[in-house]
Formats: sequence, C-alpha cells, structure tokens
Amino acid sequence: MSDAPLTLRSRAEALAAPFPPLLAEAEHLAATVMVGDHGRRRAGQGDTFWQYRPAQNHDEMRAIDWRRSARSDAQFVQDKEWQIAQSILLWVDQSASMSFTSLKDGTTKADRARALALATAILLLRGGERVGLTGDLLPPRRGETQISQMATLLSEDHTDDFGTPNADGMLPHSRALFVSDFMGDLSAIETAMGKAAERDVRGALVQVLDPTEEAFPFDGRTIFESMSGTLRHETLKARDLKSRYLNRLAERKDRLSQLARATGWQFHTHHTDASATSALLWTYTALERRA
Repeated sequence: MSDAPLTLRSRAEALAAPFPPLLAEAEHLAATVMVGDHGRRRAGQGDTFWQYRPAQNHDEMRAIDWRRSARSDAQFVQDKEWQIAQSILLWVDQSASMSFTSLKDGTTKADRARALALATAILLLRGGERVGLTGDLLPPRRGETQISQMATLLSEDHTDDFGTPNADGMLPHSRALFVSDFMGDLSAIETAMGKAAERDVRGALVQVLDPTEEAFPFDGRTIFESMSGTLRHETLKARDLKSRYLNRLAERKDRLSQLARATGWQFHTHHTDASATSALLWTYTALERRA
C-alpha cells in the first residue's frame, strides 16, 4: 500500500499548523474591541431604518414621520442606514525582517502584524465591509471564508530582506492598510502610496517595531546581521552608532508621517511589547469610511 496519502496528510498538517493559532489570536484580539451594532453605520442612502431625528429646515414635508411626530410637540424624520459597502485592501509585510524579536515570549514583528491585520479584517467584515489583500492575491469580498483564506495567505513567509508594498488591485475611492516595519527602501512605499493617491485611495500605515529597534541597547563589539543573513556589519564600538541610528530612525518616521499627510493617510508606530488592543483600536478608527 502506498504511503502517499500519509505523506500528503503530514505535509498538509504541517502547512496548516500556523493557521489555527493565528485565527484564534486574531479572533481574541477582535473580541477585545467592543463594536456596537452601529459601529460603522451612518445616515445615508438605504432602506433600513436607523434612527429618528428632529426635522430640519431642509427636510421635505413628505419626509416627516407623522406617527412619531404625533407623540411629541416636535416633528421627526427617519434616518436610513447607509448601506454602501466599502472595499478595504490590506498589505502585510511578510519579509525576513519581520521575523525579528527580542521579547522573552518570542512575539515577532510578523506575529503582531499578522494578528493586527487579521483582527482588523474581522471587525471590518462584521461591520459589513468588503476586505481583501492587495495585488491579485485575494480580491475584496465578504464572509467568514474570506478570513480563512486571508489567514492562509498571511501565514506565508517570504525570503526577501525587506517588504515592498503592492498597490495593485485597489479600487477607486477605496481604503487600504499597510502594516510593516518600513525598514526597507522608502521609495517603494512612496511609489505604492502615489498609485493609491491617484485612485483616491485613503488609508493607514502601521509601523510595527521591536522595542530593541527603538532603544538600540548595544555596546562594544557587536555583529549586526539581517534576518536572511545576506547583510552583515561588525563593529567594535556599537555605542558610537547609537545616536546616528536613532537619528536615522526618527528621520524615517518623520518621512513616513509626512508621506501619510500628503496623501491623506494616517501613520502610527506600534511596538510589539505594547498592547495589541490599542493598536487595533487606532487602526479600526483610522479606516472609518468617509462621508
């Protein structure tokens, strides 16, 4: 009897192993953000009743709800819920750089970026939006199946030292979320955001950093090596590099912040030793649809 089925099952189980923990973490993270039934609702075109509000001068007489108005001295109209679903595309850096961690619990930048992006997707989908991944990976759709497919794709690791955002597949007037350490060539990010701006796509940049990358606690002889092993630098006086490194990091953050402002995006830096819930709240709010 051939052992092919057993080999195939073993490979499948190994491939699927990261998905349940990622989904569970994302579901748990999303659950910490209490979004009510009206979390992303607002008045607009639609057939579903949302709320009563006092009539205003611009309201037509036929819009008055006379039954509700009869119960008070004021006149009221019904607001309908805006039912136009927004398309939101996510790009999550899966490069080797994101696998770095200095934390005792082993949480990498990739772990946090994936969980944060997937939790955001869960909240958006439950709010009635369409969510997908940039490029041709996963077009924006609704439904729980979309979460599983997204988890599968986000669990893949890439071998490149640094990630390059992909702005392909973005629909005009949609929204986007880029999650990365943004330690690579910023010109690639500028190009992607330029393409997004041409389509009137607004969104958010979430920079995920390890606390060591902010503190630079190195002294004496130190070997700095990229996570892929392709870049390497040795110094006998690491402390002498600290001020230059921190200045360049501050300049990078400032450049990202300016780029976000120029294109109508928002920028936020999150550290892997900080609360993931606070980062999720910021991200979800930043992706609120526009009126």
